[in-house]
Amino acid sequence: MEQVIIVGTGCAGLTAAIYTARANLSPLVLEGSQPGGQLTTTTEVENFPGFPEGIDGSELIMRMHKQAERFGARFVYGSVDEFEHREGINCVKVDGKWLETKALIIASGASARWLGLPGEKELVGHGLTSCATCDGAFYKNVPVCVVGGGDSACEEALFLTRFASEVYLIHRRDSLRASKIMADRALAHPKIKPLWNSAVVEYVADSEKKMRAVLLQDLTSNATRELEVKCVFVAIGHNANTGPFAGKLDIDNKGYLSPKQGTEMNLPGVFAAGDVADQVYRQAVTAAGLGCAAAISAERWLAEQ
Repeated sequence: MEQVIIVGTGCAGLTAAIYTARANLSPLVLEGSQPGGQLTTTTEVENFPGFPEGIDGSELIMRMHKQAERFGARFVYGSVDEFEHREGINCVKVDGKWLETKALIIASGASARWLGLPGEKELVGHGLTSCATCDGAFYKNVPVCVVGGGDSACEEALFLTRFASEVYLIHRRDSLRASKIMADRALAHPKIKPLWNSAVVEYVADSEKKMRAVLLQDLTSNATRELEVKCVFVAIGHNANTGPFAGKLDIDNKGYLSPKQGTEMNLPGVFAAGDVADQVYRQAVTAAGLGCAAAISAERWLAEQ
């Protein structure tokens, strides 16, 4: 019987591991299919407090990992396949084996939706990203594009106007599906140029394997043309990694875990932290803050038991 099991090793999971380990709870931390989470796909993080020169995303995660290990956190590779709550015990099935724990902190994150084009994986962090707040400042005075037509795409495009010379907003339809206020705001900005009835069908990399352009297809005529951009911001949504918990924990209409109070879920001893329960901010620092909150809540809940 574990005192605490933590699902996920992004900023939320690792911060929860640091706090619960320092509380002598010897947490067992499950490294899922993408150890380190989305931050490992970011080449440079400039907005995490304490790193005035910036830090590589993978290095930041590695430092958090070492910090948690130093205090006694234990790490095992494995993904949660199933979850059950049995008579006050939280049980997770990891690669075919059931593990039991008193407290469970779910920090399994969210996965950005991508276009599924060839070479996509290699270009992430090299001119392909899903986060304007994270990476927009690296593209000053150069053309970029945003793929999507919802509120998120409009927000990303507006944010990018602070840095880029031009922001192409690429959408498959002839009108945005964003709320009217967001759509009007985006279309009124002189730097934002909408490209209607268009789809990115190919990424074009330069000799250094960085984004040089995209191949656009006109969905009405099927004609293709090259559009020179230094970065592609994909804003077609995220999927919270909640599969094993569906039907057993409260999940909102967009698929994110929905805590009833703070980080506490609807079953005793279960806590949620980071992007798996946050569809608004999705930043490394907010994930870390929620990881801290979940750890303190779990520690207090265990003390009460």
